[in-house]
Amino acid sequence: MLNIIWMAFFLIAFLVALFKLIVLGDQAIFGQLMEAMFALSKTAFEISLGLTGILALWLGIMKIGEYSGFVSLLTRCLTPLFRRLMPEVPSNHPALGSMVMNISANALGLDNAATPLGIKAMKELQSLNPFKDTASNAQILFLVINTSAVTLFPVTIFTYRAQLGAANPTDVFIPILLATYMSTLAGLLSVAWIQKINLLDRVILAYLGGFTLLIVALLGYFASLSQQDMLVQSAMISNIILFSLVVVFIAAAAIKKINAYDAFIEGAKEGFETAIRIIPYLVAMLVAIGVFRASGALDLLFDGLRSLVLSLGFDDRFIDAMPTALMKPFSGSGARAMMVDTMQVYGADSFAGRLSSIVQGSTETTFYVLAVYFGAVGIKNIRHALGCGLLADAAGILAAITVAYWFFG
Repeated sequence: MLNIIWMAFFLIAFLVALFKLIVLGDQAIFGQLMEAMFALSKTAFEISLGLTGILALWLGIMKIGEYSGFVSLLTRCLTPLFRRLMPEVPSNHPALGSMVMNISANALGLDNAATPLGIKAMKELQSLNPFKDTASNAQILFLVINTSAVTLFPVTIFTYRAQLGAANPTDVFIPILLATYMSTLAGLLSVAWIQKINLLDRVILAYLGGFTLLIVALLGYFASLSQQDMLVQSAMISNIILFSLVVVFIAAAAIKKINAYDAFIEGAKEGFETAIRIIPYLVAMLVAIGVFRASGALDLLFDGLRSLVLSLGFDDRFIDAMPTALMKPFSGSGARAMMVDTMQVYGADSFAGRLSSIVQGSTETTFYVLAVYFGAVGIKNIRHALGCGLLADAAGILAAITVAYWFFG
């Protein structure tokens, strides 16, 4: 599937560029495509280079947690759920610890911490995979959860909105939670249907019900705060939890008389090797996306979508935020740039500005996560991972549009 998508980006870009050259007389279009190829290949390397230190840091910390035994203790409360969702993963396997930490980091909006933890979890799951070039059921479920993970503290979005003059930067907080929860639920349901996971199991129902009640409680608490208190407390809680985790790992290692420094170095070496390994995968994907954008195919898509919406008699205001929605599955930084551009053009408190913010917080970057996580372990046959991930993205985007009209329409 990745092969088809990757080739399609180039072929569509070529056909659009050829049309512009022959019919429209745009003699610069192929130069722009080549410029995009060189620029994005450089960007892919810079991203991988930037990940090196972060990967080394967090894989080193995770190694301390693994050796100290704290990760297994931390995940014990979630073991029943993962055992039913991923029956092929043993209850005491280290993959469970990495998955829980990754999901927690995503929920807190700590992308820099989530990526190395997610790669470690994928590598642990790969050790259980009998077909090394084909994604296992557990790997697919984990990836889909990643691409649709609930973000409880979208501090970055609040910050951009404040900088761009929003009267109440946090007024999109509740809509983001609603949209991202629907995205996660859709991803889980789609994978469960394909993999025949019994969601009516009492344990699974209990966990899903508990998570739902927790989200409702958080909504009630943060909705009662002022915008300044919400921004300060969400950022403070995120940082306290993360650094406390590092300290607890080190303390546990000290109690068990484990050499934490040596454990950290061992994990950090794995981080460096992983960062080098993902460079080719990032170059391939980012260059393909770059030429697709440079050809103008993306603009054609938006124009066609607006015409279709108007012909059906629907309101077309949401179209102005769709660049963020369509870019989000491919590139987090690209979608962030689209969000900022939308708020600059239409205003942070405009319908399009608010909707682009909700979309930015509703889903993850499916293609990026897929390329990095599966690329780190050499998986080529992704099976239904992409389809379920994109379905979760679509659910998140539709939910974002719905709640935007509900709250701000």
